[in-house]
Amino acid sequence: MSLLEVRHLSIAFGGVHAVENVALEVAGGELVGLIGPNGAGKTTLLRLLTGVIKPDAGRIRFDGRDITREPVHRRAREGLAMTHQVVRPFRHMTILENVALATAQDIAARPLLALLRTDRQAARERALPLLEQVGIAEVAERLASEVPLGHLKRMQIARALATGPRLLLLDEPLAGLNPAEAGRIGDLVRALNEGGLTIILIEHNLGEVLRIVRRLAVLDRGELIADGLPESVIRQREVRAAYLGGGDVGQAA
Repeated sequence: MSLLEVRHLSIAFGGVHAVENVALEVAGGELVGLIGPNGAGKTTLLRLLTGVIKPDAGRIRFDGRDITREPVHRRAREGLAMTHQVVRPFRHMTILENVALATAQDIAARPLLALLRTDRQAARERALPLLEQVGIAEVAERLASEVPLGHLKRMQIARALATGPRLLLLDEPLAGLNPAEAGRIGDLVRALNEGGLTIILIEHNLGEVLRIVRRLAVLDRGELIADGLPESVIRQREVRAAYLGGGDVGQAA
Protein backbone atom coordinates (compact mmCIF):
# COMPACT_ATOMS: atom_id res chain seq x y z
CA MET A 1 0.00 0.00 0.00
CA SER A 2 1.24 3.49 -0.83
CA LEU A 3 1.87 5.87 2.04
CA LEU A 4 0.39 8.75 0.02
CA GLU A 5 -2.27 8.49 -2.67
CA VAL A 6 -3.52 11.52 -4.58
CA ARG A 7 -6.42 11.13 -6.99
CA HIS A 8 -7.78 13.73 -9.46
CA LEU A 9 -6.65 16.61 -7.23
CA SER A 10 -7.61 20.06 -8.55
CA ILE A 11 -7.84 23.64 -7.36
CA ALA A 12 -8.33 26.93 -9.20
CA PHE A 13 -7.80 30.53 -8.11
CA GLY A 14 -9.74 33.17 -10.00
CA GLY A 15 -10.33 30.80 -12.89
CA VAL A 16 -6.66 29.80 -13.15
CA HIS A 17 -6.06 26.08 -12.57
CA ALA A 18 -3.15 25.95 -10.11
CA VAL A 19 -3.41 22.16 -9.78
CA GLU A 20 -5.35 20.20 -12.38
CA ASN A 21 -6.38 16.55 -12.07
CA VAL A 22 -3.12 15.44 -10.42
CA ALA A 23 -2.70 11.76 -9.58
CA LEU A 24 0.34 10.71 -7.56
CA GLU A 25 1.35 7.79 -5.35
CA VAL A 26 4.34 7.75 -3.02
CA ALA A 27 5.47 4.57 -1.30
CA GLY A 28 6.99 4.56 2.15
CA GLY A 29 10.74 5.20 2.01
CA GLU A 30 10.76 7.03 -1.32
CA LEU A 31 12.59 10.28 -2.07
CA VAL A 32 10.66 12.04 -4.84
CA GLY A 33 11.87 15.21 -6.53
CA LEU A 34 9.05 17.50 -7.69
CA ILE A 35 10.17 20.03 -10.27
CA GLY A 36 8.64 22.44 -12.75
CA PRO A 37 8.80 26.09 -13.85
CA ASN A 38 7.71 28.94 -11.60
CA GLY A 39 3.94 28.93 -11.25
CA ALA A 40 3.64 25.25 -12.15
CA GLY A 41 1.67 24.48 -8.97
CA LYS A 42 4.34 22.72 -6.92
CA THR A 43 3.94 24.63 -3.67
CA THR A 44 0.17 24.67 -4.10
CA LEU A 45 0.23 20.88 -4.30
CA LEU A 46 2.18 20.63 -1.03
CA ARG A 47 -0.22 23.07 0.63
CA LEU A 48 -3.09 20.84 -0.47
CA LEU A 49 -1.33 17.81 1.01
CA THR A 50 -0.83 19.52 4.38
CA GLY A 51 -4.36 20.93 4.49
CA VAL A 52 -3.43 24.63 4.39
CA ILE A 53 -5.84 24.88 1.45
CA LYS A 54 -8.66 22.54 0.44
CA PRO A 55 -9.09 21.17 -3.11
CA ASP A 56 -12.00 21.90 -5.41
CA ALA A 57 -11.99 18.25 -6.43
CA GLY A 58 -10.11 15.03 -5.81
CA ARG A 59 -8.99 12.94 -2.87
CA ILE A 60 -5.91 12.62 -0.66
CA ARG A 61 -5.27 9.39 1.24
CA PHE A 62 -2.50 8.99 3.78
CA ASP A 63 -1.64 5.48 4.93
CA GLY A 64 -4.99 4.31 3.59
CA ARG A 65 -7.09 7.02 5.29
CA ASP A 66 -8.94 9.79 3.47
CA ILE A 67 -7.54 13.06 4.85
CA THR A 68 -8.90 15.38 2.14
CA ARG A 69 -10.89 17.50 4.61
CA GLU A 70 -8.81 17.06 7.74
CA PRO A 71 -7.29 20.20 9.33
CA VAL A 72 -3.58 20.96 9.34
CA HIS A 73 -2.90 20.01 12.96
CA ARG A 74 -4.57 16.62 12.59
CA ARG A 75 -2.49 15.80 9.52
CA ALA A 76 0.61 16.87 11.42
CA ARG A 77 -0.24 14.46 14.21
CA GLU A 78 -0.66 11.68 11.68
CA GLY A 79 2.82 12.30 10.31
CA LEU A 80 2.74 15.01 7.62
CA ALA A 81 5.30 17.81 8.00
CA MET A 82 6.38 20.60 5.65
CA THR A 83 9.20 23.12 5.52
CA HIS A 84 8.87 26.37 3.60
CA GLN A 85 11.13 28.19 1.18
CA VAL A 86 11.19 31.29 3.41
CA VAL A 87 12.30 30.43 6.94
CA ARG A 88 10.26 32.19 9.62
CA PRO A 89 11.88 31.40 12.97
CA PHE A 90 11.14 32.99 16.33
CA ARG A 91 14.09 35.30 15.87
CA HIS A 92 14.51 36.26 19.54
CA MET A 93 14.57 32.64 20.67
CA THR A 94 17.60 30.40 20.45
CA ILE A 95 17.97 27.74 17.78
CA LEU A 96 17.39 25.10 20.46
CA GLU A 97 14.26 26.85 21.74
CA ASN A 98 12.86 27.10 18.22
CA VAL A 99 13.19 23.36 17.75
CA ALA A 100 12.03 22.55 21.29
CA LEU A 101 8.80 24.44 20.70
CA ALA A 102 8.06 22.27 17.67
CA THR A 103 7.91 19.20 19.92
CA ALA A 104 4.64 20.47 21.43
CA GLN A 105 1.76 18.34 20.20
CA ASP A 106 -0.69 21.20 19.63
CA ILE A 107 1.64 23.72 18.02
CA ALA A 108 -0.06 23.69 14.61
CA ALA A 109 -3.49 24.35 16.10
CA ARG A 110 -2.66 26.58 19.13
CA PRO A 111 1.00 27.68 19.14
CA LEU A 112 0.74 30.04 22.13
CA LEU A 113 -1.05 27.43 24.25
CA ALA A 114 1.54 24.88 23.18
CA LEU A 115 4.29 27.21 24.37
CA LEU A 116 2.69 27.56 27.82
CA ARG A 117 2.09 23.83 28.22
CA THR A 118 5.46 22.62 27.00
CA ASP A 119 7.79 21.04 29.55
CA ARG A 120 10.72 23.15 28.48
CA GLN A 121 13.48 21.00 29.92
CA ALA A 122 12.05 17.83 28.37
CA ALA A 123 11.53 19.65 25.07
CA ARG A 124 15.14 20.85 25.07
CA GLU A 125 16.32 17.31 25.72
CA ARG A 126 14.32 16.09 22.73
CA ALA A 127 15.48 18.98 20.54
CA LEU A 128 19.24 18.73 21.01
CA PRO A 129 19.64 15.32 19.30
CA LEU A 130 17.73 16.75 16.32
CA LEU A 131 20.18 19.65 16.06
CA GLU A 132 22.99 17.11 16.16
CA GLN A 133 21.25 15.12 13.42
CA VAL A 134 21.03 18.14 11.09
CA GLY A 135 24.55 19.30 11.95
CA ILE A 136 24.03 22.55 13.90
CA ALA A 137 24.32 21.51 17.56
CA GLU A 138 27.22 23.94 17.96
CA VAL A 139 24.86 26.94 17.52
CA ALA A 140 22.09 25.56 19.76
CA GLU A 141 22.28 28.48 22.21
CA ARG A 142 22.61 31.25 19.63
CA LEU A 143 19.62 33.40 18.73
CA ALA A 144 17.94 32.60 15.43
CA SER A 145 18.59 36.21 14.38
CA GLU A 146 22.34 35.66 14.72
CA VAL A 147 22.95 32.64 12.50
CA PRO A 148 23.32 32.46 8.70
CA LEU A 149 20.65 31.24 6.30
CA GLY A 150 22.16 27.77 5.92
CA HIS A 151 21.82 27.17 9.65
CA LEU A 152 18.24 28.45 9.61
CA LYS A 153 17.41 26.03 6.80
CA ARG A 154 18.80 23.17 8.87
CA MET A 155 16.93 24.43 11.93
CA GLN A 156 13.71 24.38 9.91
CA ILE A 157 14.31 20.75 8.95
CA ALA A 158 14.98 19.95 12.62
CA ARG A 159 11.69 21.61 13.58
CA ALA A 160 9.88 19.41 11.07
CA LEU A 161 11.65 16.33 12.38
CA ALA A 162 10.58 17.28 15.91
CA THR A 163 6.98 16.48 14.99
CA GLY A 164 7.90 12.88 14.17
CA PRO A 165 6.93 12.94 10.48
CA ARG A 166 6.33 9.90 8.31
CA LEU A 167 6.23 12.09 5.20
CA LEU A 168 8.40 15.21 4.99
CA LEU A 169 7.56 17.84 2.37
CA LEU A 170 10.50 20.14 1.60
CA ASP A 171 9.77 23.34 -0.32
CA GLU A 172 13.03 24.63 -1.85
CA PRO A 173 15.34 23.92 1.10
CA LEU A 174 18.37 24.95 -1.00
CA ALA A 175 17.04 28.35 -2.12
CA GLY A 176 19.47 31.19 -1.43
CA LEU A 177 22.39 28.94 -0.48
CA ASN A 178 25.84 28.83 -2.02
CA PRO A 179 26.82 25.63 -3.87
CA ALA A 180 28.81 24.18 -0.96
CA GLU A 181 26.01 24.64 1.58
CA ALA A 182 23.41 23.45 -0.92
CA GLY A 183 25.43 20.27 -1.40
CA ARG A 184 25.68 19.67 2.33
CA ILE A 185 21.94 20.06 2.83
CA GLY A 186 21.38 17.85 -0.19
CA ASP A 187 23.49 15.22 1.59
CA LEU A 188 21.37 15.70 4.72
CA VAL A 189 18.14 15.16 2.77
CA ARG A 190 19.52 11.98 1.25
CA ALA A 191 20.71 10.74 4.66
CA LEU A 192 17.26 11.33 6.17
CA ASN A 193 15.72 9.33 3.37
CA GLU A 194 18.28 6.54 3.73
CA GLY A 195 17.27 6.44 7.39
CA GLY A 196 13.75 5.53 6.31
CA LEU A 197 11.98 8.90 6.06
CA THR A 198 9.69 9.39 3.06
CA ILE A 199 10.37 12.76 1.39
CA ILE A 200 8.90 14.89 -1.39
CA LEU A 201 11.38 17.58 -2.41
CA ILE A 202 10.56 20.73 -4.39
CA GLU A 203 13.75 22.32 -5.64
CA HIS A 204 14.96 24.52 -8.51
CA ASN A 205 18.57 23.45 -8.04
CA LEU A 206 18.27 20.74 -10.66
CA GLY A 207 21.84 19.55 -10.26
CA GLU A 208 21.26 18.69 -6.60
CA VAL A 209 17.86 17.16 -7.33
CA LEU A 210 19.30 14.81 -9.94
CA ARG A 211 22.17 13.93 -7.58
CA ILE A 212 20.04 12.82 -4.64
CA VAL A 213 16.56 11.68 -5.76
CA ARG A 214 15.56 8.27 -7.06
CA ARG A 215 12.33 9.42 -8.67
CA LEU A 216 11.37 12.62 -10.47
CA ALA A 217 7.91 14.11 -11.04
CA VAL A 218 7.28 17.21 -13.16
CA LEU A 219 4.43 19.71 -12.96
CA ASP A 220 3.63 22.22 -15.69
CA ARG A 221 0.67 24.61 -15.52
CA GLY A 222 -0.80 22.54 -12.71
CA GLU A 223 -0.64 19.21 -14.54
CA LEU A 224 1.64 16.27 -13.83
CA ILE A 225 3.40 15.75 -17.17
CA ALA A 226 6.06 13.19 -16.19
CA ASP A 227 6.89 10.80 -13.37
CA GLY A 228 9.61 8.15 -13.22
CA LEU A 229 13.35 7.56 -13.10
CA PRO A 230 15.23 10.91 -13.17
CA GLU A 231 17.46 10.02 -16.11
CA SER A 232 14.42 9.06 -18.17
CA VAL A 233 12.13 11.91 -17.12
CA ILE A 234 14.68 14.66 -17.71
CA ARG A 235 15.06 13.63 -21.35
CA GLN A 236 11.37 13.68 -22.21
CA ARG A 237 10.49 16.29 -24.79
CA GLU A 238 7.59 17.72 -22.75
CA VAL A 239 9.84 18.15 -19.72
CA ARG A 240 12.59 19.85 -21.67
CA ALA A 241 10.09 22.21 -23.24
CA ALA A 242 8.37 23.09 -19.96
CA TYR A 243 11.24 23.17 -17.50
CA LEU A 244 14.43 23.50 -19.52
CA GLY A 245 13.14 25.54 -22.44
CA GLY A 246 14.46 22.88 -24.76
CA GLY A 247 18.02 23.69 -23.74
CA ASP A 248 20.83 21.52 -22.49
CA VAL A 249 20.27 19.77 -19.16
CA GLY A 250 23.68 20.77 -17.88
CA GLN A 251 23.00 24.44 -18.58
CA ALA A 252 19.70 24.33 -16.70
CA ALA A 253 21.30 22.67 -13.70
